[in-house]
Amino acid sequence: MKYIPILELPVLIIMVIIRSAMLSRRGIKAIVFGVTDKSDFIMLPVILCFFYAILSVFFALPFPAVLTKLFFEINILNIFAIVTCTVSLIWFGITLKTFGKSFRVGIDKNTNGNLITNGTFSISRNPIYISFLAFFTGIFTAYPNIVTLIFLLLLAMTVHRQILREEVFLKIHYGKQYDEYYGKVRRYL
Repeated sequence: MKYIPILELPVLIIMVIIRSAMLSRRGIKAIVFGVTDKSDFIMLPVILCFFYAILSVFFALPFPAVLTKLFFEINILNIFAIVTCTVSLIWFGITLKTFGKSFRVGIDKNTNGNLITNGTFSISRNPIYISFLAFFTGIFTAYPNIVTLIFLLLLAMTVHRQILREEVFLKIHYGKQYDEYYGKVRRYL
């Protein structure tokens, strides 16, 4: 049961890959990460370190044990972690469906789609990011150690930075329509 949250991680990655491939078949480039701002790539070493740290626990790869040593072990938190990760994957899937062909990883200045304000976007202006933050909160809850804590904190800072950048873009791109949406729906929840 302890391994379920980490086994859900590939599901999250596969969902992004499948959606990107589906859009690619329609001639839409969904992965535009780093195109608008090269500083997006600062997060890549952190992501790679996180994945390596997780893999090192499961496959006995060389990694400083002090970084993956659990702060505490409380069995009920594993159930919370499983529920959190599962619900966030469902939320992510619903959001991908709502996004339709507008889904992008990064800011796409060439987009010509409509502003999405229905479905999960009527609850939060950033439902994809909510699902990521919830998912990795679940991962931290299942594996409370230095690596997952640092990753979660850096992810939260990176997500907030990206949201602020996207808000500027959306205001310029959609104007008054975005202003009205901004006034009705919260940034997070």
